[in-house]
Amino acid sequence: MIKKLIPFIVVFTLVALIVSVFLLVASKNQMVVIKEQNFKKLPYKLVVNRYQDSDCGMVIDDLRDVSQVISPSGKTWFFHDHGGFVKWLEDKPFKDEAVIWVMSRDTKKYIDARLAFYSLTDETPMGYGFGAYEKKVEGSVDFDTMRLRMLRGETLNNPHIRKKLLGK
Repeated sequence: MIKKLIPFIVVFTLVALIVSVFLLVASKNQMVVIKEQNFKKLPYKLVVNRYQDSDCGMVIDDLRDVSQVISPSGKTWFFHDHGGFVKWLEDKPFKDEAVIWVMSRDTKKYIDARLAFYSLTDETPMGYGFGAYEKKVEGSVDFDTMRLRMLRGETLNNPHIRKKLLGK
């Protein structure tokens, strides 16, 4: 009887050990997934490797294409690719009232996402291609066009769109 239980005990012990290690690492890194009480609705100053993307769950390790979505209640979510916040926000009841900040590639500051211009061909963390700009650049589109392209799957991740935009 004991011989039959040994494999289960070993597997249980290994799983418990792995879970313990993950919990320890998570508590040491103190990853931020959401912040509450942002009643001023201003963007937070982010630090690399401390925030987690609310769409894909990856650690935000580069601030070039970060965005922040703030609900009317003051909750703030973080994203490392602008296309990710579009997908994530689509089914939220507050999507039209949300304040959205995007990091501008040209001025290196947070700007209102709805007033930004978006490139279709920039290299971004998730490969969508939508780099945000405060000043209009050649070939850029407005927020509504970027959003629609993202929701339709018209990103650099789509081989047909990639070939059309980049010739590759």
